[in-house]
Amino acid sequence: MGLLDRLLGRAQPPPPSLDELFALPDAALTLETSLGLRPTGVGSVCFRAAEGAAFAQLETDVQALLDADGGPNVERSLDGYGFTWLTCRHDPGDMAGLVTALHAVNASLEAQGFGPALLCSLVAFSGTQDQRLSLVYLYKRGTFYPFAPTGHEQRDNALELQARGALTDLRVEPDLARWFPVWGAPGL
Repeated sequence: MGLLDRLLGRAQPPPPSLDELFALPDAALTLETSLGLRPTGVGSVCFRAAEGAAFAQLETDVQALLDADGGPNVERSLDGYGFTWLTCRHDPGDMAGLVTALHAVNASLEAQGFGPALLCSLVAFSGTQDQRLSLVYLYKRGTFYPFAPTGHEQRDNALELQARGALTDLRVEPDLARWFPVWGAPGL
């Protein structure tokens, strides 16, 4: 951050910390007790795949890591914007295991120099009356935000704001304009 940025009051976003993901099991308990939202056992990591043998080998290694010892069911998919999604499916009661798998994917990409390719990670929740919500971790900002799709490109803003109010122990993105919709994200 330069002197001009400081004089103009521009803040630099916090550096990404993948360890923030380990706050999700506590956040899941908070969402369940305050809003009746339960984990579905589904989480995803979204990244821009790179070309070349090194990245292809890394994807193979990550898949093998997650499949080892009867790990989570993992699916790979591409969205309409060219981003790759790795979707992990765990037992809904094993939020810690799901978070560990998501952390392993993110950490592997980061350790091999592909950190800038990471876009976000998300964990899905569901409630009564077909409520759906995901907590989205923005890798480049180091923050979370709730996303509650209700139908074809519509979202439940009230539920998102209720979730933000309940999640006092989670680093929630303060700028609502950065609460990007992730339409069609795997697991939602």
